[in-house]
Amino acid sequence: MIGLKNYYWYFKEEIPKNVCDDIVRYGNSQVLKQGLVGNEDKPTDDTKIRKSEVCFLDDQWLYDLITPYITIANKNADWNFDWDWSASIQFTKYKPNEFYSWHADDMPTPFGEKSHPNYRGKIRKLSATINLTDPNEYTGGDFELDLRNNTEGRQIITLDEIKPKGSIIVFPSFVTHQVRPIRTGERNSLVIWNLGPPWK
Repeated sequence: MIGLKNYYWYFKEEIPKNVCDDIVRYGNSQVLKQGLVGNEDKPTDDTKIRKSEVCFLDDQWLYDLITPYITIANKNADWNFDWDWSASIQFTKYKPNEFYSWHADDMPTPFGEKSHPNYRGKIRKLSATINLTDPNEYTGGDFELDLRNNTEGRQIITLDEIKPKGSIIVFPSFVTHQVRPIRTGERNSLVIWNLGPPWK
């Protein structure tokens, strides 16, 4: 963490609003389940850590829409991480009193034999979130980063930059973050994790 020039990179209102609406309709047409926490070997539905409904989407047009922003952010933020695959895209719905408390998306060990063949031996390196909901349609649900990664107490920033519908944030998967509880309304988002070989 120490020495990162940029902890995140964002694109404001990049995804057209009508496309966001199409994605929300598509996500809502799928079977949504309680989001899990933990690694691939021991996932749990611990609602003290996370409470939201999710489904996973593997449509090529969504990858074509999102991954160029990952590439641009990786370069412009001067991370230059080595990544070569994107995991299934997660559609997430947060309703009142739902949240995802402090966590990081990275993993202690690479994906194993139980994983998709293109995941095996890789780790999450870059995470991205796309806000699909107009901020006037909900209250709460702030997206926050901890710039100290909980190593010396928290240094929290609230990312108001990505509240506008269609905005995208990209950040290293080891950066600790959270979604605060929704108070009213509903917040929808996409999350995509981008994988590469373990750190050297």
